[in-house]
Amino acid sequence: MNKFAYGKAWSYAALVAAILCIAWSAIFVRWTSISGPASAFYRVLIPAIALLPTLLFSGRRRKLSMRSYAIIAAGGFFFALDLAFYNTSILQTNAANATLLGNNTPIFVGVLTWLIFRRRPSYSFWIGLALAVIGSLLILGADIVRHARFGLGDAMALAASACFAVYLLATEQVRAHTGTLEFLRLAIFSSTIFMFAFVLILRVPLGVPDRHTLLALLGLGLVSQLGGYLALTYALGHLPATVTSVSLLSQGPLTAVLAALLLGEPLTRYQIAGGALVLLGVGLANHLDRPEEEVNAAFGQAAEAEAQEPAT
Repeated sequence: MNKFAYGKAWSYAALVAAILCIAWSAIFVRWTSISGPASAFYRVLIPAIALLPTLLFSGRRRKLSMRSYAIIAAGGFFFALDLAFYNTSILQTNAANATLLGNNTPIFVGVLTWLIFRRRPSYSFWIGLALAVIGSLLILGADIVRHARFGLGDAMALAASACFAVYLLATEQVRAHTGTLEFLRLAIFSSTIFMFAFVLILRVPLGVPDRHTLLALLGLGLVSQLGGYLALTYALGHLPATVTSVSLLSQGPLTAVLAALLLGEPLTRYQIAGGALVLLGVGLANHLDRPEEEVNAAFGQAAEAEAQEPAT
């Protein structure tokens, strides 16, 4: 196997690892006995602690401007909101719904790119948007009929998807000239600070009641957050944007299968149909129009810069 093929194989292995790690996040959250915001706080606190030693071995880091730090802080704020909404949605609805609806991030990226940067998406994007909306409404409608919660958990999953889209757009330019590890570290540190502020404002108890919850939180922080996003960042730096972005959609069905096997959440025909429409719509908009390609490209530029630049 030549060097190119070997590197490509590692890139695909990293992408598969990222999908597997992130797909487990909803399962870990459901295995805890604490609130959504509390588990979201530990999800970023644990990897933040794990990343602290890297400050000693990162050498001299490129000096960032105050504007870059402000953008990363803003991104951390929206990423914290994303986690708070998503973890709470998992407890309000089932894991399959939360993950399938959370896959709408590329749609929100495309809409926000059009509204903010005036880059009009193509007709294929609008077709994908329509399919994703119909699929989401099908899942929401089935949940409203089944529960008296008026789809609150489903709405939170969509809100989480929108917040993550804002995070991607807000930090796009910074990622283009910041090393992978440095950006990930700063983003997680800032998210931890904002999540701590959220739980203080909301007066959320942070006590860990039992060993089962502790193990689930360790899995959430180390496997889904740290392991998943490190592997994803590596894959984004070495594979085409279309491959990574479309492949990530598979985490939705994977989480649904895991939830059926481990949480006893059988898939209904409405979830299957709605989830299929969401994935088809997002895949169509993403594959043909690629609204978040520049976001993924920024990860690639950061990875290349980190590999090519000597330590300063």
